[in-house]
Amino acid sequence: MASFSRARRVGFTALTLTTTAALTGSYVALRDPHISSNDPTTTALESIRRKITDPAAVIPSRASQESALISANSSNPLDVLVIGGGATGCGVALDAVTRGLRVGLVERDDFSSGTSSRSTKLIHGGVRYLEKAVFNLDYGQLKLVFHALEERKQVIDNAPHLCHALPCMTPCFSWFEAIYYWVGLKMYDLVAGKHLLHLSRYYSAQESTELFPTLATKGKDRSLKGTVVYYDGQMNDSRVNVGLACTAALAGASVLNHAEVVSLIKEDGGDQIIGARIRDNLTGTEFDSYAKVVVNAGGPFCDSVRKLADQDAKPMICPSSGVHIVLPDYYSPEGMGLIVPKTKDGRVVFMLPWLGRTVAGTTDSSTSITMLPEPHENEIEFILDAICDYLNVKVRRTDVLSAWSGIRPLATDPRAKNTESISRDHIVCEDFSGLVTITGGKWTTYRGMAEDAVDAAIKSGKLNPKNKCLTSNISLVGGDGWDPAYFTVLAQEYVRMKVSHTGKIVPGIMDTAVAKHLSHSYGTKAEKVAAIAQNENLGKRLAHGYPFLEAEVAYCARYEYCESATDFIARRSRLAFLDTDAAGRALPHVIEILAAEHHWDKARQKQEFHSATKFLESFKSSKNAQFHDGKRT
Repeated sequence: MASFSRARRVGFTALTLTTTAALTGSYVALRDPHISSNDPTTTALESIRRKITDPAAVIPSRASQESALISANSSNPLDVLVIGGGATGCGVALDAVTRGLRVGLVERDDFSSGTSSRSTKLIHGGVRYLEKAVFNLDYGQLKLVFHALEERKQVIDNAPHLCHALPCMTPCFSWFEAIYYWVGLKMYDLVAGKHLLHLSRYYSAQESTELFPTLATKGKDRSLKGTVVYYDGQMNDSRVNVGLACTAALAGASVLNHAEVVSLIKEDGGDQIIGARIRDNLTGTEFDSYAKVVVNAGGPFCDSVRKLADQDAKPMICPSSGVHIVLPDYYSPEGMGLIVPKTKDGRVVFMLPWLGRTVAGTTDSSTSITMLPEPHENEIEFILDAICDYLNVKVRRTDVLSAWSGIRPLATDPRAKNTESISRDHIVCEDFSGLVTITGGKWTTYRGMAEDAVDAAIKSGKLNPKNKCLTSNISLVGGDGWDPAYFTVLAQEYVRMKVSHTGKIVPGIMDTAVAKHLSHSYGTKAEKVAAIAQNENLGKRLAHGYPFLEAEVAYCARYEYCESATDFIARRSRLAFLDTDAAGRALPHVIEILAAEHHWDKARQKQEFHSATKFLESFKSSKNAQFHDGKRT
């Protein structure tokens, strides 16, 4: 099913490749019909793609990236310094560097360590916004939907190994509901236009239960009349984010995780911001890095960056908590999601298959901003209550493998006279000279948000980009040339050499589950991981029942800036999100491999175990949750 929504990038794409490009043997298909082979931008685009897709290309070391930031002094500043390594920040770095600008990015924790790794995993146009647009005659909401649907297709095209189309089922317990949802989702299809993934359609009650066996057909004096199925996108969010960071690095940006901005540098005798004082949180050393423009992409934490410019800065973030839980795979079939359209707080709750498990959420409640947000037990119960009426299986609290909270950065414009309208769209502003802030919005529209922020930075700093925005035509690392059948290459050509419990080296097959996992996680770079598993005896699985390999730890340490155990279990792999207890059991071995890669001493290994264990405790699986109400066992 997902293959219909993914474009092969092996050679030519018939819909977008011009005849001229075909005849001249152009390096890659030009997906944007507005870019011709005679456009100077084409040369820049092909040059950048060669950098990213070169099989011999290796991302610069962390040390060299830090050196590049240190060398950006007052007489030779960066064009743009980005603060924040989430989806938006890394998107800004990629956009700016591919326009020919000199770019740096710093993130105080890890790429995607905040909200960007804690999403619903959907790439969606916002069907609820369409409903509001129609009933409130709100053109602003309709514009949001148009933009999000365009970007939804773009995200899937740019990272085909990490993103795919997913059908979502809406149960209808009355004929009015069936007609209402069918008409609404047909409008959603219509608004998508050429960016449509697949057409929505109606299924009878019998057809619906064949597609979704655990769907309840009766309950509370009602019976299922049928379902309407529509399509949105799904992604592995933190791996897309890491892919953005690595792609930006390959394109020439200096990206540095675990590097915190402790103060902003202002021009002598003025208020113009010209750089930042940065602390390397791994070594404790501090240095200055200068830039013509600083872009604040701190997500929920963007106000703390603005307060570095002015302690009295008016807050622009209204934080909201979004909680998700992970359940065993039997709660939902592979390849079909479920939407609970009516909940107590008026939100839609999703139940989606994801990486072999079921993710359900989300909540929407006010919260405080913290580095390690935790889900409350009542929020977990809210989600369980919301889905139980729609399933014919018992919904148990003990089945919760993981639960996490993310902080949604709803934004208000600091220039507005009142705060009545909290925006679901993004806001770009420069309320302090030299500091451009981008916040709000959602994962789906990160690329468009980044484009707007870079446009604002160019205007602010009077920068001279070599070309216009190219990111709609740039695949993330591992995506160019990837094909849904790519996993067969891994299965056929590689074995998994591993050390047995007796210390003997034994071969194991590169089974289909592992091969598919590597293909979808690393794209065309999966062969590097498979080679490590085969040649360095790192072919064992890290956790029983999950396809993650020892070789991935080594690969991520070498090629994806994986600097801590939490970086790996939470964001390079998704084990902490899928099964918190399994991640805890795998943790000592993950630390052992990272210690060999990064030359950690015993004290550092002990510190890593402590910090990763503390991180896992914030994920409320059934094992470490505190619940005694007896409601679910």
